Amino acid sequence: MENQIPNDEISLKELIEKGKEWYAFLLSQWKIIVLAGVIGAALGVTYSIIKKPVYTATLSFALEDEKGGGGGLGSALGLASSLGLDLGGGGGSIFTGSNLTELFKSRTMVEQTLLSPVIVNGKVISLAEMYIENNEWRDKWKDEPKFKNIQFLPETKRKYFTRVHDSILGEIYKDLSKFSLSVAQKDKKISIIYMDVASTNELFSLYFCEALARQVGKFYVTTKSKKARMNMEILERQTDSIRAELNGAITGVAVANDNTFMLNPALNVRRAPTARRQVDVQANTAILTELVKQTELAKVTLRKETPLIQVIDRPILPLKKERFGKAKGILLGGFLAVFLTVFGQIVRRLLKGLQV
Repeated sequence: MENQIPNDEISLKELIEKGKEWYAFLLSQWKIIVLAGVIGAALGVTYSIIKKPVYTATLSFALEDEKGGGGGLGSALGLASSLGLDLGGGGGSIFTGSNLTELFKSRTMVEQTLLSPVIVNGKVISLAEMYIENNEWRDKWKDEPKFKNIQFLPETKRKYFTRVHDSILGEIYKDLSKFSLSVAQKDKKISIIYMDVASTNELFSLYFCEALARQVGKFYVTTKSKKARMNMEILERQTDSIRAELNGAITGVAVANDNTFMLNPALNVRRAPTARRQVDVQANTAILTELVKQTELAKVTLRKETPLIQVIDRPILPLKKERFGKAKGILLGGFLAVFLTVFGQIVRRLLKGLQV
């Protein structure tokens, strides 16, 4: 135990001496370290000047809450189901919560949005063309024949695109989904979803944010109400068909009555067509009455299913702007340069010591 105390004191003393030695060494290199700090600060300032500001467009929306049973409507839907009619009142839950946020970030929705028309400098172009111009891609394509004449006209059908078109749209989608587009529900207790679109072009952020909201909203409403709309269209066709049959039966009764006018009572068999036509009129009247009820109920169901997305706040110019400040560039650039220089000098001296 008595021998360990001097050893500990000696090792601590050596550690202090070693620290003084390293301090003296780094102090002797102060000119190199200061020069590196100045160069790093200059590079940081240069970067802050070259770096374009980022504009963020934010849109918030809420989903319609359908947890309520609907009261009388729910009873009516149950009655329709007992009659063998599906009016689609319980469908439409495939795009809720996190599914809806993923729908905003899907490639199909983003690419369809990129083909939306916008007016830039008096010209109608697509958002894809606006993105390409903003990132100066055409300057890079001057020496590439397959890219040189590529155009993305507004609202062009995907079936007219070539493999090159698809690859370019894929690259735009990759950039947007990684660096520009964010969709999230900030509070799980509140069903309000926020969408952020960030880019170096203020108008692109604004136009793309609003166009994506419209595109997803239209797709969402159409998909969720598809079942109810299909049933309503079927009921309307059936109603028109039965109404035509009823009109024909009424005309047939009149014709049969004309044919049996002043008929001898002994020839009652000749009155059979009139009786059959009257039965047709009664049956078609009952069917038409029920179909009209179910058609009106289907219309109510369809109105209940739409609209499903309610926009709360839209992006308004000027948008929120973030830029890399000069003071931040000086501090970060100088600190990184000094740190790397000190680290490099330490490594160089350690390697030199190993060689000796």
